[in-house]
Amino acid sequence: MWIRSHGRVLGIVLAGGKGTRLMPLTKYRAKPAVYFAGKYRIIDFALSNFINSGIFANYVLIQFKSQSLTEHIERSWQFGGAMRGRDLFVTLAPAQMWSGEHWYRGTADAVYQNLHLITGYDADKICVFAADHVYKMDIRQVLEFHSQKQAHITVTANVVPKSEAHQFGCIATDRDGRITGFLEKPADPPEIPGRPGFSYVSMGNYIFEREILERCLIEDNQDESSSHDFGKDIFPKLFKSARIYAYDFSTNDLPGRDKPYWRDVGTIKAYWEAHMDLLKYNSDMTLYNPAWPIRTVSYADPPSYFYPVKGQSCSVTGTLAAEGSRVYGAVVHHSVLSRNCLIHPSAVVEDCIIGHDVVIGEGAHLRKVIVDGNNVIPPNINIGFDEEFDRERYHLDEQSGIVVIGKPSIRLRSDINPSLVEDHGN
Repeated sequence: MWIRSHGRVLGIVLAGGKGTRLMPLTKYRAKPAVYFAGKYRIIDFALSNFINSGIFANYVLIQFKSQSLTEHIERSWQFGGAMRGRDLFVTLAPAQMWSGEHWYRGTADAVYQNLHLITGYDADKICVFAADHVYKMDIRQVLEFHSQKQAHITVTANVVPKSEAHQFGCIATDRDGRITGFLEKPADPPEIPGRPGFSYVSMGNYIFEREILERCLIEDNQDESSSHDFGKDIFPKLFKSARIYAYDFSTNDLPGRDKPYWRDVGTIKAYWEAHMDLLKYNSDMTLYNPAWPIRTVSYADPPSYFYPVKGQSCSVTGTLAAEGSRVYGAVVHHSVLSRNCLIHPSAVVEDCIIGHDVVIGEGAHLRKVIVDGNNVIPPNINIGFDEEFDRERYHLDEQSGIVVIGKPSIRLRSDINPSLVEDHGN
């Protein structure tokens, strides 16, 4: 897509991650396909940033457990009719083993194996962004910064307290923002010049000039010792010879009085905390900014509905409720309800994330629980109160104490109804 003075800009979204730290939510789907905020998927944030920024030519690189993600992209992110064109597309690019019989071996290898897409599009600048973070960013402002600095590569950087930066890949810069070093989870993170007590951490989003991207990927592919990762392998070799700059994400100014927000939701704890951020009044992460919408597929589901029944009052407070969610004579506080879930009378749901098509039985009490889609919670059960009970039956996240009930296991019809299996006399 032509964008002002930036030439042809191509978006590449890295969406092949396994998301092992999000198990069991990633048992049947890739991390970018995990549901978020009742009706979205995690990848919707990255793609919304591209579309809202006027970047309409985008490839989504997929790999592990990609069926759910594939169906979501095909239903949600297609330009139709007269809007189709060479510069208007969101296209899936599955791993095709162009460079040998192996999956993508890292973020850099994923792009290397798709260099033909960059060539075919004749891109001038390539935006390589991660699909597994929750954030809002006007990428046009990053492109402007990139051009003003005459950068070869720009890395988007979040500002965090130095005491927290050791959890991330850190960036050292000079006072002009030029990168002078990359450090992976250092014990003593470098401070931002002029901002004592704060450090830059990489957000995993990059803008490249095409020529340097092609050169560094070809060289990296020939290095047998490389893990083929941008942050670990390519940037540490390049910063002395190339103009690599850190873009300060805190300066990103969104329309509609929105605030910059970024969170890596790579763990159960972070995933739950990001949802709890959404539930705060005047949250830094809002879904209600029409000037910067988060886009996703819309289904023909009915409105949500809450009503007191069986003599039980109905209380729903501090809660996000997606289409089709119903609460009958139950209490739901500080929780997220996904599409078409049903909560029966006398149930109590607190600090929970409830997936699509979940049924919660009468009198059940859930506290600080994530329930993946299609589950049926039996009546009068307590979950999130007895650690030993929860660990025996469900996934208990040791870091946070959050209980996760994964998507029901796939069952053969013969397992459900043994009479369907022919008796051979054994």
